[in-house]
Amino acid sequence: MRFAFKVLLLALGIIPLTAQAQILNFKHVVVIFQENRTPDNLFQGLCAPPYGACAVPPTPMAPYDIQTSHWKTKTGTINPGPVALANTYDLSHAHSAFNAMCNVAAGNPPTCRMNGAAGISCNPKAGTTCPTNPQFKFATNATGTLNPYLKLATQYGWANYMFQTNQGPSFPAHQFIFGGTSAPSQADDAAGIFSSENMKNNSEAGCTAPSTTLVELIAPNKTPPPYGVENSSTFPCFEHLTMADLVTDWKYYGIGTGSIWMAPDAIQHICLPSSGKCTGWGSHVNSTNPAQVLTDLANCNLHDLTWITPTAKNSDHASSNTGGGPSWVASIVNAIGNSACTDKSGHRDLTYWQDTAIIITWDDWGGWYDHEPPTILPGVQGDYQYGFRVPMIVVSAYTPQGFVDNQRHDFGSILRFIEFNFANLGLREGELGFADSRAMTDLTEFFNTFRAPRPFKTIAAPKNAAYFIHDTTPPEPPDND
Repeated sequence: MRFAFKVLLLALGIIPLTAQAQILNFKHVVVIFQENRTPDNLFQGLCAPPYGACAVPPTPMAPYDIQTSHWKTKTGTINPGPVALANTYDLSHAHSAFNAMCNVAAGNPPTCRMNGAAGISCNPKAGTTCPTNPQFKFATNATGTLNPYLKLATQYGWANYMFQTNQGPSFPAHQFIFGGTSAPSQADDAAGIFSSENMKNNSEAGCTAPSTTLVELIAPNKTPPPYGVENSSTFPCFEHLTMADLVTDWKYYGIGTGSIWMAPDAIQHICLPSSGKCTGWGSHVNSTNPAQVLTDLANCNLHDLTWITPTAKNSDHASSNTGGGPSWVASIVNAIGNSACTDKSGHRDLTYWQDTAIIITWDDWGGWYDHEPPTILPGVQGDYQYGFRVPMIVVSAYTPQGFVDNQRHDFGSILRFIEFNFANLGLREGELGFADSRAMTDLTEFFNTFRAPRPFKTIAAPKNAAYFIHDTTPPEPPDND
C-alpha cells in the first residue's frame, strides 16, 4: 500500500491511531548505479532453486519475468549460452545499437520487435576474439559470483519492468538519473532534443572537457522512421535544474573529473568550471575513489540523498570488470544494514537501516539481449524514450521479503520517489518537470512503513568493505562507453 494512501487513511480515521506508520519518510535515500546489464543477461539465477522461478509472463508460482530459452532473432530463435561476468568483450550500446535490437515496427506509438540483437557490434579485448553470438549470452553463476545480487533480489524488492529512460549509453543515462533529462536545457527537453551518445570526439565529458569536445544531439524526426535523428552536436555542459537543486544535502561518489559517469560535471551551475576543474562541487562530490562511501558510512556521515557509481573493476561493465560488482554492492548495503549510527526521527532514534531506502539499478542494457519490449512514449519524447529493460532491486527495512513488482518504471520513477520521500522539504512529485513528470510510478509500493522494520541480515559476499577500503589498485572509470 502506498505511503500517501496510508497517510490519507490515517488522517481520515480509517486506520486507527494505534496503527501509526513506523516512519513517515526516510531520512536517507541511496541510489547505487551499476553498469550495462539486462535482467535476461544478469539474473538467470532467479530461475533456479534456491532463489526462485521464472515464467514469461510471470505467475504467482514463478514470479520473475526472465526468459531462459528461445531468444528472438530475425530468422527464428536461439538458446543463450553462459559467459563469465568478467568477460573479455564489450557490446555496442549506442543509440544505433538500440535501433538494431529494437527493430522498430512502425505505428503510433511505434513498438520494438526485440529480434535484432544480432546486429549489435562486438568489441573484443586485445588478443581475444568475440565468441559466436556474443549478444545472446547470460552471466553464469557457476562460481557463486552473483549470489549477493540474487540474495538481495529475493530478500527484498525486485522490479520485473524497470527500463532505462534513454535509448543509448552511459553519459545520457547518468544525466537522466541525476537530473531527469540529458537535454542541454529545459526548452530542449520540452522539444525532445537530448544528448544521445557518449562524447563524439573525446573521452572526456562535461563542463571541464576540452573546448572542442562534442556530444551528439538527437531530435524528433517529422517523417519517421527512424524515430530519432542525430543531426547536430553541442559542448557537453548543460544548464537546467537537477535533483541536487531540490535536495540540498547530497553526495555523489564516482571516479574521475570529466568522466561520462560523473553526472554533476555536466551541469554548469553545479560544476562552475575553471581551468579544467569544477569549483562549485565543494564537499558534495567525491571524484577520486567511490570506496570513500564505506568510510563515510562507518563515520556516520550519510547524506540525505546519495548517488554511488563504481570503479571499472567493480562495475559489471563488460570487458572492464573483474567480478567485484556484486560484492561491491553488498558491502554498501551491509554497511548501512549493520550500522550503529542513528538519526533523530520525531522522538525516536532510528538506525541508518531503519531510516534509509536503497535503490540499486543499472545505467543501460550494455548491448545484451532482453526479451521485454520497452514502452515508447507518445509525441516528441518517444524519439528517445524509453530504452531497454535493466535490473532494479529496492532494499529497506520496510520492504517485504521476496516482493516482486510488475509496474513499469524508468529512472524518472526513482526521481519521483525521491521527490515524494522529501515532501517534508516542500517537494512534489514531478517537480523537475523532466523524466520525473513523465513517469507514471514512484516506487512507493516497495515500502510498507506500517510494519515494524525488518532486522537486517548480512548479505554474504566474497569481498567485504575492508577489501574495497584498502584496495590499492588505482581506481579507474568503468570505460569510455
